[in-house]
Amino acid sequence: MANKKITSRDVDFAKWYTDVVAEAHLASYSNVKGCIILEPYGYMIWEKIQSVMNDLLKKSGHQNVAMPMLIPENLMKKEGELINGFAPEVAWVTEGGQEKLDERMCIRPTSETLFSDYYATLVKSYRDLPVKYNQWCTVMRWEKETRPFLRGREFWWQEGHTIHATKEEAENEARFIMDNVYKKIFYDYFAIPAITGLKTEKEKFAGADYTLTIEALMYNGVSLQSGTSHYFGQRFSKAYDIKFLNKNNEWEYAYQTSWGASSRMIGALIMVHSDDDGLVLPPKIAPLQVVIIPIGNSDDVLNLASSYKDKLESAGISVSIDNSDKTPGFKFADSEVKGIPVRIEIGPRDLENNQVTLVRRDTKEKITINKDNDIVLEVNDLMDKIQSNLLDRATKRRDEMTYLAKDLDEVKKIMDTRPGFIKADWCGSMECEMKMKEIKGLKSRCILENEKPLTGKCVVCGNKADKLVVWGIQY
Repeated sequence: MANKKITSRDVDFAKWYTDVVAEAHLASYSNVKGCIILEPYGYMIWEKIQSVMNDLLKKSGHQNVAMPMLIPENLMKKEGELINGFAPEVAWVTEGGQEKLDERMCIRPTSETLFSDYYATLVKSYRDLPVKYNQWCTVMRWEKETRPFLRGREFWWQEGHTIHATKEEAENEARFIMDNVYKKIFYDYFAIPAITGLKTEKEKFAGADYTLTIEALMYNGVSLQSGTSHYFGQRFSKAYDIKFLNKNNEWEYAYQTSWGASSRMIGALIMVHSDDDGLVLPPKIAPLQVVIIPIGNSDDVLNLASSYKDKLESAGISVSIDNSDKTPGFKFADSEVKGIPVRIEIGPRDLENNQVTLVRRDTKEKITINKDNDIVLEVNDLMDKIQSNLLDRATKRRDEMTYLAKDLDEVKKIMDTRPGFIKADWCGSMECEMKMKEIKGLKSRCILENEKPLTGKCVVCGNKADKLVVWGIQY
């Protein structure tokens, strides 16, 4: 039976989403318009994401730093394209205490300017390169419409900023982050089969030579830009004078990248896997992988629960025992709404039969095992199955909701029937790109770099097309 406090996702997906966020206690609305309170359980998921990503980044030679949150206007203006791109979303500080500032400062919408200004003082020789820094912080963008995790005025994210001695090194860095960090996290940890590719000129990051993106398809067929990696070339290094002596003892401008992924990844986890009972979390990203629920409080039940907990924790599995005064039914529902992958139920009747019950969150299947079985082996096996099932299920749904279109009539028919990813050829003109947007707000999600065009003719104008593009409506 579905959770009565959660609207069915097939009835009202938007309401379902906010219900899940509220009932799982992931986030709460604050009195600061457009800004949310990240509640403890939501922050636990964010910490798990940080832990996974930090591990990948540190193993590849990246270091964490922290930059100021305020950026003087003159710094923002040094590279004109960036400030022009972010101008509608920038929040400005104009007073300090009771005095007007000599120069207004923006609350960082992103930190290319601060890193570039710093790198100009840091780097002198090719021996100082590469510099590969990352920071975890919040940023502010004055969005008009907001929704928890998906779009907010203040949100949590990581932003990496690197500089290199050669164009090849910098381009390799931008692709490494996309393929070996973001894509790996989505597939291996989130169990989300996201697609990667190149943003069009219109959709690329302001100030970038080009932008790589990772795009995930939600349960309702709407796409979510889930992370981006930008190659800047020497654009910012020339604007901020980031020069170094190369191996020929000549001054040269550094090559630069930046890349970021935010707490909207939590939104992706919710909207790809969860159901009408609440969250469904893949075991590899769940902050709590197992909950043990003793039924009754006999010594035998509690001792076995405690023994299981010790064994699971020793094996590196995150586990808790819910021995609160609440009813078993309440505890079961609470574990489901939080998306805890595995539930272990232990009651007196189970012990009489020398067994315990394991419950999968993804399928609700109940599995009875002998209580003396190796609980670590049983739980690890079950978590592997859950992780694989969630990826298979999401992949099947993504493939079922990915359509091929040869002309605008086919595009319109698809969008009128069931939205999703649409693969269609594109000639490269912005005019045709904007024509697609007239169909229910369709936007180019990414150019697929390793797939050939369907027909070689643009879906809009019919002219020669050498690009296969994924189109979709977005959050």
